[in-house]
Amino acid sequence: RVYSVMESRLARSEYLGGDEFSLLLRGIEKPADAAAIAERITRTMSTPFSIDGHQIAIGASVGIAMAPDDGTTTDQLMKNADLALYRAKAEGRSTFHFFERGMDEAIQHRRQIEAGLRLALARNEFRLVYQPLVGLKEDRITCLEALLRWDHAEKGTISPAEFIPIAEETGLIVQIGEWVLREACRTAMTWPTDARVAVNLSTVQFKNKKLYETVVAALQESGLPPTRLELEITESLLLAESEPTLQTLHKLRALGVRISMDDFGTGYSSLSYLRSFPFDKIKIDRSFMRDLERKGDSLAIIKAVIGLGHSLGMSTTAEGIETEEQLAAVREQGCNEVQGFLFSPPVDARAVIDMLKKEAQPKLRRVS
Repeated sequence: RVYSVMESRLARSEYLGGDEFSLLLRGIEKPADAAAIAERITRTMSTPFSIDGHQIAIGASVGIAMAPDDGTTTDQLMKNADLALYRAKAEGRSTFHFFERGMDEAIQHRRQIEAGLRLALARNEFRLVYQPLVGLKEDRITCLEALLRWDHAEKGTISPAEFIPIAEETGLIVQIGEWVLREACRTAMTWPTDARVAVNLSTVQFKNKKLYETVVAALQESGLPPTRLELEITESLLLAESEPTLQTLHKLRALGVRISMDDFGTGYSSLSYLRSFPFDKIKIDRSFMRDLERKGDSLAIIKAVIGLGHSLGMSTTAEGIETEEQLAAVREQGCNEVQGFLFSPPVDARAVIDMLKKEAQPKLRRVS
């Protein structure tokens, strides 16, 4: 009797999406029993199978709620299992997670962020700030990295670390990223020097087949020369080494746009990625700068990366420069550019113009 009622209500539950199913299991004495079943599900669902000669691979994530601790009604158990499922997906998919107290608040917050993102563009809540990159040979600002900020109408400024992952998961990053490209190119045309502007591209944006056209449109509308635009990508983009991705990168580079690998050294196969595409620049991750004084091997790695970049015809940028000692270390190794709070934090567009104007003024030299 109880089983049939619960089964009927599960079938029409608001918590089940079109690609989801539920299991009502009896005889589960301890969490380890549920975990064993969840592991079997994820393992079995991830096994590739063949359709018309093509290898197909899918996956499954599992959220687990156990009665009576996680609820005594169908609706409560389904809701909590759904919350656990969200956590499992956030941890990388093809895994499982048990419901935990506090998940409800966290998921509700995530849904509020997602709902806010869908309105943020229309409400003009996004803005860009820019952090300069200084050329050591040129002794001036050679590039400025555009960084996205979100000033929520009710919650105030929301950290990119909080909203960017949600924008990527929901696909909203494509629309937001297009706005960033157009705004960065337009702003760069107001600068009094020919400094380049760097824009970060998400892996999700490359799934949009119109990415190349989007970049071309941003350049044409703003009038910015392609050589003044840098697109920064991370190693994760090349993880699959998909042909469409490489084709898009080659087309952009042929246009004159510079392609930079961001956060170099944090992946597990960095060197192999340098063989798959001829990058214009390597950005050395800031973590090596933090460890420069504490770990001797950090300097050895920095030296090796800079040497590698030079041998491959790629310039190098050291991120996270905060002290004169760090600057001296990377300068001695032949680094081309530096970026960090030693020079400037990210600043708004007006401050950038003031900064560039001041830098462009003739320097007085004493002649003896």
